[in-house]
Amino acid sequence: MDREFLIDLFADFGPVTIRKMFSGYGISADGINFALSLRAGLFLRADEQTIPDFEAEGSKPFQYSTRAKTVLVNSYWELPARLFDDSQELAQWARAALAAAQRAKVKKRPKKKAAAKKSLAKKAAKKTVRRVGKAKRAHGSK
Repeated sequence: MDREFLIDLFADFGPVTIRKMFSGYGISADGINFALSLRAGLFLRADEQTIPDFEAEGSKPFQYSTRAKTVLVNSYWELPARLFDDSQELAQWARAALAAAQRAKVKKRPKKKAAAKKSLAKKAAKKTVRRVGKAKRAHGSK
C-alpha cells in the first residue's frame, strides 16, 4: 500500500500522518500511532476492549518471525478485509483503534514517572554515600 492509497483509505476518518516505518508505514492522528501498514497487511491498534471485535471478524494479531521464534504482537490486529470497501465503517474501526492507542498511552505514563522517581532516588542515595565517604576520609575515619 502506498501513501496516497492510505490517505484515501482513511479519508472518512479524518486527516492522518503517514511516516515510513519498518517495511511500511506508521499511521497516526493527533500525534498518536494507531495503525501500521506493512507488507503483511494493514493492522490497527487493539486492546482488551477492541480485540473481541477483531476476533469476531476472524482477524489475527500481527506477528513476525525471527531466527529463533515467531513473535506475536497482540496490540495490533489485522484490519478485516471487508472494511477496505466500506470507508465509513473503516473510519469507526480507526476511531476505536485511536482510542485504544490513547488508553495505552495513559497506562504507560505512571510507569515512566515511577521509573523517573526511582532513578532520582538512586542518584540521591549515591550522592549521600559519596558525601559520607568524603567526610570519613577528611576526618581520618574508615
